[in-house]
Amino acid sequence: MRLALRFAARSDVGMVRAKNDDSAYAGRQLAVVADGMGGHAGGNVASASTVLDLIPLDHDGHAGDAGTHLADEIQTANSLLSELVGTNPQLAGMGTTVTALLLEDSTLQLAHIGDSRAYRLKDGVFEQITTDHTFVQRLIDEGRLSPEDAEIHPHKNVLMRVLGDVDASPELDLDHFEVSPGERWLLCSDGLNAVLNDRAVEQVMRDAPDIREAVNTLVDLTLAGGSPDNVTVAVVEVVQADDDGTPLTALPPARQAAGERGAPAPDTERPRSTAHGSTADIDHKGDLPGTAIRADVIRQDLLTRPHVLVGSAALATETGQIPIVTQRTTERRAAKMLIRHSEEDPGEDFDDDPPARRRRWLVPTFLSLLTLILVAVLGFGYTWTQTRYYVADADNRVAIFTGVPQSVGPVNLSELYRATDIPVSNLPEYQRSQVINTLPAASLEEAERIVGDLRSELRAVSCESETTATGPASEDPTGTGTPNPRATGSPSPSPSPSSTPNPGQSSSPSVSARAGAAAGPDTRASSPAIDCGGATGE
Repeated sequence: MRLALRFAARSDVGMVRAKNDDSAYAGRQLAVVADGMGGHAGGNVASASTVLDLIPLDHDGHAGDAGTHLADEIQTANSLLSELVGTNPQLAGMGTTVTALLLEDSTLQLAHIGDSRAYRLKDGVFEQITTDHTFVQRLIDEGRLSPEDAEIHPHKNVLMRVLGDVDASPELDLDHFEVSPGERWLLCSDGLNAVLNDRAVEQVMRDAPDIREAVNTLVDLTLAGGSPDNVTVAVVEVVQADDDGTPLTALPPARQAAGERGAPAPDTERPRSTAHGSTADIDHKGDLPGTAIRADVIRQDLLTRPHVLVGSAALATETGQIPIVTQRTTERRAAKMLIRHSEEDPGEDFDDDPPARRRRWLVPTFLSLLTLILVAVLGFGYTWTQTRYYVADADNRVAIFTGVPQSVGPVNLSELYRATDIPVSNLPEYQRSQVINTLPAASLEEAERIVGDLRSELRAVSCESETTATGPASEDPTGTGTPNPRATGSPSPSPSPSSTPNPGQSSSPSVSARAGAAAGPDTRASSPAIDCGGATGE
């Protein structure tokens, strides 16, 4: 059994406010109410932008992922609000509540943030489904405040969670409910609850013969009670979908759906007050920043589906003042609607619409551009690395390399420039460690200087070792002040046969050092010729 929603909605600016910051949409699968906030031009922008971004979800092709799609789209709407603030600093601090229902098969997905509410009337039970994200509600949940005291608390309207430029990833309340034909759901902004308590709301929902009557009665009672805030109400009823797909309700004219001043509200002839119409006094020339560049596409999409759109979102669509961030945001919204249009009516020809043709090459063009940018960045990066140098170990030799000592996948970002004759293993421990870990150089000249410093370090160490091994001529090994007989030329005892030096061995350490230098390379590497400047005693 296919299910769908029968819907009705209405929005009014109220008896006190100068403009309407509320927006709402209701259709066969989707219903959403948003209550905007944030200064002269902020609230209506936030609510209208968010509701218009959610409209493309109103279809039954979510393949079991309706809940994920709803949450993702709300998060996307939040990021667009942040971009709006970035391009329009005067909108800083704006935000909006969102309470939305999305029907898929026999499951109703719910997403909620802020203090707009969702109520359900099912099997004779009327209950509030959502929890207000307000400061006083937190106090109630913690047992620090009674519900009666919350009604008169000075901070009862302080919100703890909203969409807007305050949180990049706002926390949504998400839930799902199995539904059956006949149950009714009410979505409303807090302007309704500011005047009517839950008992009065429940009475209307129970007694109203149909959902349109329920909507009109709730709004009229709120206005009669003074309506200090905007009030927006959407009521949906779960019904069995018509087999032939005919609309469940007629599509009202846009201005009538928006509640524009001078136009009667749907299904009512109640006179509209000039001072307190159902939509705000929005400046059609720019109070909602944006452009009408794709407003025709949005209007065309809306005409293909039964729906009711009220409040700031309806007026923005009618006047062409669609809230956008950049051209990318406009293209995104238009492309999504055109895709839905194509899926629902594959035989329709969009070739007569030049912007539609641009959509067809938008994705491949974007991918090609992204590839070119990536290649350019990688090419520039590689070219830059080849202007760098470093000193490191190459087969136990101090060597100069061009590039940087890293690799990207199979691509090595460096190559050997020149290997020297300096053995890494002969360097002092500290310098040897530096070379093994690589010594960066900003230029070839700096690399050559580093090699020169290492060569000097090796020469100094070798000469010091040789001098220590040879020893000074007047060394007094006994420490008594008596000259060394070998140093004074005194005859030395004849060596015993056992002390005859082995022809294969050096007779002194100094000889060993020099012989080692002259013997050529050892099993690791040969040492460079070292001139100690007379320090060898020759």
